[in-house]
Amino acid sequence: MLAEASETPRIVARQFERNADAVATLAERLRAAPPRFVVTGARGSSDHAATFAKYLIETRLGLVTASAAPSVATIYNRTLAMEGALFIAISQSGRSPDLIDMTERAKAGGALTVALVNDSESPLAAVCDTVLPLHAGAETSVAATKSYIGSLAALLHLTAAWTGDEALTRALTQLPGRLEEALDLDWSPMVDALADARDLLILGRGTNLAIAQEAALKLKETCGLHSEAFSAAEVMHGPVALVGQDYPVVVFSPEDETRASVRELAATIRAQGGRVLIAETEGAADRLPVPRPLHPACDSLPMILAFYRAAARLSVRRGLDPDEPRHLRKVTETR
Repeated sequence: MLAEASETPRIVARQFERNADAVATLAERLRAAPPRFVVTGARGSSDHAATFAKYLIETRLGLVTASAAPSVATIYNRTLAMEGALFIAISQSGRSPDLIDMTERAKAGGALTVALVNDSESPLAAVCDTVLPLHAGAETSVAATKSYIGSLAALLHLTAAWTGDEALTRALTQLPGRLEEALDLDWSPMVDALADARDLLILGRGTNLAIAQEAALKLKETCGLHSEAFSAAEVMHGPVALVGQDYPVVVFSPEDETRASVRELAATIRAQGGRVLIAETEGAADRLPVPRPLHPACDSLPMILAFYRAAARLSVRRGLDPDEPRHLRKVTETR
């Protein structure tokens, strides 16, 4: 897990180079025939990438973006009306039967289908109109890392080309460098704080909600640690009741319009006795360091990379093997 996460900067740079023509062609097609809305299909870590897609596309393009439930197709046997929609299927392996079935039905329902998948020869890739390979290479650790960040990078690449956003396009050229910086960050305060923890909350907002969800899953998978992710806007609607003295709360602080509200929430939780570990650039006690801000749409990627490296070390600290989580296997086939 640690080694594969460390490959991410090279993978993202390679992906941007190799996908340039395919992304440009797809972006031109989307501008010529704009979709009415966007639907995502995914499971597990890839569904957290779908959360990233929601906030990215809705804030940058103003298009409603929703995650569809694969069971609607596979269990309830319904084909949704998707005339004029863009359907984005996200998968590391491209082999889960429910996602393949769902994608086929989306296409039959009138959607333009796009696969973000690490295996461009997979069954999922075969059923889609367009494939944007992740180019992450073989990923043998059960806990996905480089393929998850590769999925976020592909979504950024497509959005930048689709919108023609010059600032975002420039930021993407610097993103591999920011990911390199993340490899050297010291998140030992999180490892120390969670070494004996039983449960915790992980908070984010906007695109950072996607990495909060991913971080919570990774702590369950690799560290045997019960962790729940919430939007920083939702946690006060009930979950904050869990916070007692020294209760751990990890916060991914954004560099966008939601920053002030997230920092205010962190201060409130501290006042209630919670042990807040906040990933941000400056200014907080128990700060988890992150690289210099690059672009509000891009800053989540170095954060989750720094987290992955800390999670792998935390797993070992807790006497576990991050590469062999119990009860799990690399390719999960659901229906």
